[in-house]
Amino acid sequence: MGYSVHLFESLHTIIQEYLPPDKIELVKRAFEVAKDGHQGQFRSSGEPYITHPVAVAGIIAKMKLDHEAVMAALLHDVIEDTPYTEEQLAEEFGTSVAEIVQGVSKLDKLKFRTRQEAQVENFRKMILAMTKDVRVVLIKLADRTHNMRTLGALRPDKRQRIAKETLEIYTPLAHRLGMESLKSELEDLCFEAMYPYRYKVIKRAVEAARGHLQPLIQRITADMKGRLDEVGIRSRIYGKERPLFYLYQKMREKEQYFNSILDIYSFRVVVENIDNCYRTLGLMHSLYKPRPGQVKDYIAVPKTNGYQSLHTSMIGHKGAPIDVLIRTEEMDEMAKLGVAAHWRYQDYVSTSVQVRIQKWLKSIVEMQQSAGNSAEFIENVKSDLFSSDIYVFTPKGRIIQLPAKATPVDFAYALHTDIGDRCIGAIVDHQPYPLSEPLQSGQTVEIQTADSVRLNALWLNFVVTAKARSSIRNTLKNQKRDAAISLGKRQLLLSLNATNFSNIDPTIQQSVLKELKLETFDDLLAEIGLGNQVSGIVAQRLSGEKLEIDTDGNPENNQPLAIKGIESSLISFAQCCLPVPGDEIIAHISSGKGLTIHNVTCHNVKDHLNDKRDYMAVNWEIAKEKAVEFESAIYIDTLNQQGVLADIAATLAKMNSNILNINGTRLAGGIYQLKLVISVVDKSHLEAILHKLSHLNGVVQAARSI
Repeated sequence: MGYSVHLFESLHTIIQEYLPPDKIELVKRAFEVAKDGHQGQFRSSGEPYITHPVAVAGIIAKMKLDHEAVMAALLHDVIEDTPYTEEQLAEEFGTSVAEIVQGVSKLDKLKFRTRQEAQVENFRKMILAMTKDVRVVLIKLADRTHNMRTLGALRPDKRQRIAKETLEIYTPLAHRLGMESLKSELEDLCFEAMYPYRYKVIKRAVEAARGHLQPLIQRITADMKGRLDEVGIRSRIYGKERPLFYLYQKMREKEQYFNSILDIYSFRVVVENIDNCYRTLGLMHSLYKPRPGQVKDYIAVPKTNGYQSLHTSMIGHKGAPIDVLIRTEEMDEMAKLGVAAHWRYQDYVSTSVQVRIQKWLKSIVEMQQSAGNSAEFIENVKSDLFSSDIYVFTPKGRIIQLPAKATPVDFAYALHTDIGDRCIGAIVDHQPYPLSEPLQSGQTVEIQTADSVRLNALWLNFVVTAKARSSIRNTLKNQKRDAAISLGKRQLLLSLNATNFSNIDPTIQQSVLKELKLETFDDLLAEIGLGNQVSGIVAQRLSGEKLEIDTDGNPENNQPLAIKGIESSLISFAQCCLPVPGDEIIAHISSGKGLTIHNVTCHNVKDHLNDKRDYMAVNWEIAKEKAVEFESAIYIDTLNQQGVLADIAATLAKMNSNILNINGTRLAGGIYQLKLVISVVDKSHLEAILHKLSHLNGVVQAARSI
């Protein structure tokens, strides 16, 4: 009992700073219910289970969230793990707390037949729960943060799996909600779990640099403070080391190494108002020389998640880089806590971060309503979550924010669905611009429109925004059949490079209709017009010849017919089986995405013989010159002895193959399994490599991974 009271004291210390006494009593009552409910339950580390909800509530309280969120954090596991019901929670603590707890419980305890289904459905429910009450996801993020902090008690493979899931879903989510402190902590914890040795090396290097150059940091801080004091600008200056995972990514991307503490350190200058931010920028540039192209104004144009600051990178003592972020106190708070900053749940749309998050959540609800299924919805949300952004302008100077690689069609739909549907052309910086060409930051874009809908189903092949994709599909689905047939006819004739359909062999036409489970040719045209079939792929099927997959890097020399619409951008290789020339292959057709090439033995295409609607026969091009390398996954079981890895790398180099990725797992009996992604020219090249590898000293077996 004493231990439990001590646990509550740690939480009590945090909440008494900002919650009134009557709310603290409610939190205490929630703690009692959680403590009694989890009596006798223990975590993997051996600690009483109650330590977990208290730690999660502590993270929530440090964000200064309301008493309902702190109570829900304490109670987030009671519905699943104790006899307590949602009704009892609602009766004792109110419906709001009960709904948050129920939302978090649903995310935690979903059961699915396959891992892919679990990821899709779990993610969808989390996003939709967030649109109802963002506190649900804040508790889920706090829950994941504490779990990551206490990963040490789990097996290494489980640690890696949880860390990978955290990096894929939770850190982008924390970033999108503007919660940089939480995101940085999660990334570093994931880094430590996934690559413990690399983590230690970088951490040791940072500690060494920190020890040597502390006087330099104090000197720069004093110089900046002195310059601001001279002109009467009140400021608070503090420094922050860049997260270890961020440094690791930079080192991998640019093969960059840090030479001094200033490479891993940035200064924050916090002033009273926006006017002083810009004055401070000028004063910093009079103190140190600014680096060209390194000044960024996120106050005038905030980031997607509402983050605001002025960024500048300057050249300081002995050419060392000095990075400075200039912001107000409110911006500083929002940069750390994001959507949780200045929490007032009833009117929390008060800060720029929260306004932007609300807009994003609203767009997610619209996406959910127009998406055909869970998987499509998740693709849309993920493309939004993981995108870096560009900023373009309307002719009147309005800023439109779009994901990287967005096209004029995405821009048109960002303005209004009706403008997107009627788009017929674009003028960028006063010059005609292709609708499929990605836009660049800073361009001014003007959309030309027709009087009626001029939607083109082929736009689905290049648009990147979720809104454009879902709007196009929605409009296509809602078009009348006659309009769909007319549109499909135009697209198919264009792909066939013909003026009519008289050259199509009636036998092949019937065969294609049968494979696609359609009754008439008009049904096929309607399917193309509605965007359910890609015209170039249908044209290829109607030609009666197998599509040849490029193997020499020249797509011009391997098309049996001059068919438009099947380009390399429409063809991709499945990551599940990584087919290479020489394998028997099949193409899986995905509307709006094109063809994915699989090995026929791949478990993901096992239904291709029974359901030919989504599959198409393909061949490899017989290339005269081998100019293209393909990826292939292999695994090598090795004994734990010195020099095995070096021998493997040397053998691959001799066989003209590169290692593109490598992972290792310890198996039973002292065997280590290496999983490699390597480059090969074709199947015979791959088989020769495996033969050589399997005869190396210390290698138990080498085989292809399918």
